[in-house]
Amino acid sequence: MIEHIPVLLKESIEALNIRRGKKYVDCTVGGGGHAQAILKEGGQLIGIDADPTAIEIARARLAPYGEAILINDNFSHLAEICDRLDLCPVDGVLFDLGMSSIQLEQAGRGLSFQKDEPLDMRFNPQQGQTAADMVNTYTEHELALLIQKYGEERQSSRIARFIIKNRPVTTSAQLANIVEQAVGRRGRIHPATRVFQALRIAVNNEMDCLESALDQAINVLNQQGRMVVISFHSLEDRITKEKLREESKGCICPREIPVCVCGHQPRLKLLNRRAIKPASDEIKANPRSRSARMRVAERT
Repeated sequence: MIEHIPVLLKESIEALNIRRGKKYVDCTVGGGGHAQAILKEGGQLIGIDADPTAIEIARARLAPYGEAILINDNFSHLAEICDRLDLCPVDGVLFDLGMSSIQLEQAGRGLSFQKDEPLDMRFNPQQGQTAADMVNTYTEHELALLIQKYGEERQSSRIARFIIKNRPVTTSAQLANIVEQAVGRRGRIHPATRVFQALRIAVNNEMDCLESALDQAINVLNQQGRMVVISFHSLEDRITKEKLREESKGCICPREIPVCVCGHQPRLKLLNRRAIKPASDEIKANPRSRSARMRVAERT
């Protein structure tokens, strides 16, 4: 089995402020690294993951550490899950938004261009359209917009044009080669990296799910409960930062309104003004951690 190395493990467990017997939700249980640490600290664990394979891997890893509730579902259903299981309120919610090594290297769903696999990219292979559906049916304009919006790729129009010209595109290696033909290759980062990110985000509706889940997490948290969010690219971190900042303020009326009419009350207290980043030793041991950013807030 491929080893899964949880990112910012020590920092995230400390930030959750785990207390024995209290309830903690790992919204992206993945390979179970953070979940295992929560159980070791004496916390009660609810683990959620959209990927059914991840749930089975986590179940095997966590079995020696006590009973955990593991749910195969999208974290955008967080509040519904907690209500259904009569778990509200909970004392901590963790989001580790990065792709696990297991997903990248073992899933066989075209999430990585290191192998030639079917261009699927769905976390749950039973739901929704695939990346192949998108690249083979979207118009050139729609593809360019998707790649620019979710991949922040400057050459999105040229890449979209090359994809259209080479359709049908059915495998990850085929798509990676098309992107390389479109823009060339410079430096260590493969030119298809941003395109794969954009398609994965679109296929799994990741940004909308994250916005919804962050709001739900605030609602299910107990007083002084902690929310910890680990992001790996600017889109995720921007959504997280803006949401946490907004919920830590009182009035959120537009500046041009002289008197508050929103009645908004702060629901969170920010525990770190700037994102927490991995130390150099962690980056050296696990290069994939280098882009990680962690933000922490406490329910007021």
